[in-house]
Amino acid sequence: MGYAPDTVRTPEANAQGESGGRARVSDGDPSTADDERYDPLYDLYDGFDTRTLRQYQTFVDVFPPVDSQVALDFWQEANDALTEAKDEIREAFDDGEILCEIGARASKEEAFRALDLHGKYGRTANVLVLDVDETLRSAGGTDNEIPRETLSILTDLHEQGTPIVICTGQTLENVKGFLVQGLGSELFHSGDLSVVYEAGTGAFTPGHGPETKRLLYEDLDESIRDVFYRLRSRTLPDAPERVRRECHLQGNEFNVTLKPNFETGSERAIEVIDAALVYQTGLVGEAVSEADDVDTTPAEAAAWARAFYADADPEIRSVLDADGSLPTRAAGDVPRDLEAFFERIGVAYYEGDAAEVASYELNKVVGVEAAFDVLGLSDPFALVLGDSKSDLRVMEWVAENDMGISGAPEHASIDVLDHVIRTDELVFDRGDAASVLTIVDALNRLARLD
Repeated sequence: MGYAPDTVRTPEANAQGESGGRARVSDGDPSTADDERYDPLYDLYDGFDTRTLRQYQTFVDVFPPVDSQVALDFWQEANDALTEAKDEIREAFDDGEILCEIGARASKEEAFRALDLHGKYGRTANVLVLDVDETLRSAGGTDNEIPRETLSILTDLHEQGTPIVICTGQTLENVKGFLVQGLGSELFHSGDLSVVYEAGTGAFTPGHGPETKRLLYEDLDESIRDVFYRLRSRTLPDAPERVRRECHLQGNEFNVTLKPNFETGSERAIEVIDAALVYQTGLVGEAVSEADDVDTTPAEAAAWARAFYADADPEIRSVLDADGSLPTRAAGDVPRDLEAFFERIGVAYYEGDAAEVASYELNKVVGVEAAFDVLGLSDPFALVLGDSKSDLRVMEWVAENDMGISGAPEHASIDVLDHVIRTDELVFDRGDAASVLTIVDALNRLARLD
């Protein structure tokens, strides 16, 4: 997101006060922030036109590459004005270099929220753990693109020495494509970026030799791996005609995910994913029935699988019930040899989007731990951004171990929002992850003040 030329104000055009930051956070409280940082920060926002300063900084940072001398001349004028405004702040404070950068990027509310976090934790965020879909980008808010402002601040944080861990349910190839396009090949291959893909089945950290790609599913025991290999080989060939014609198998390395051949969330997508879920729950049972230490027929195992997963997830129960495929048997009566497998294999339902089989032993926490290990982070303090229950596990993990803070978009799942609001209230508008990243950028800069 950039500023059109007619929206960039000159330094002489005084802003009419701060409108507040974009993230929904409380104002700073000097009683809880340390006074040595509070006073110069207050003087910065009280005495300088930081709103115009931020407009210039944003325009300079996200100005698109164009082949127009007029546009380039305008960019140069804005850059000169930015430099002049920053010089005034540099000369006014002992720590002017740091304060001018804070004022150029963070609103007053964001800066004082950062000061609150510094007072609470006394640490900088030394790694970013970021979900992608409906967090960094949003189908409803950013046309499913990571906004240029978000990419710009990520690049800036990375240049300051903050590693980035992208933590997503997507395949590695998909993630590599849009990250290289958005952040650039140099950053992607810098050695300080890792991709936890397929919600924890692997961690890819370019530039680390034999540690570059960790296939975490290879750590599972052979009996579980064999179940997944049987599932993958049979999912489409054995599927009902409609599922076979109207779904495709996502190109995962390990998880088995059926996706609709229609627009996500459309009526046809909902119908076919419901049918795919009914089929997959039964197929899990059939695949488990062939394990060496299981003594149940495929048909019986399929019925027990549906009973087990319906009991574990109300949404799955609803879909099976609507299809007439809900077994009458009680989940508590599942034979122990089957249950031992079902407890390690997860079936996930995303209405109109996907029906997925994954390992409970592989999740985003496992992936993030592997990424931290490869990146050499012995004492991480992370900013975790996400919207789903898989992200919540990472948020709870860092909170329980005093390893970070968390933020979420306003449309995140109820459980995620509950956790974020109870901790640091870093809730942001749809598609506006840049607001919380800005707070963290200010936090890290504030920590360098004398």
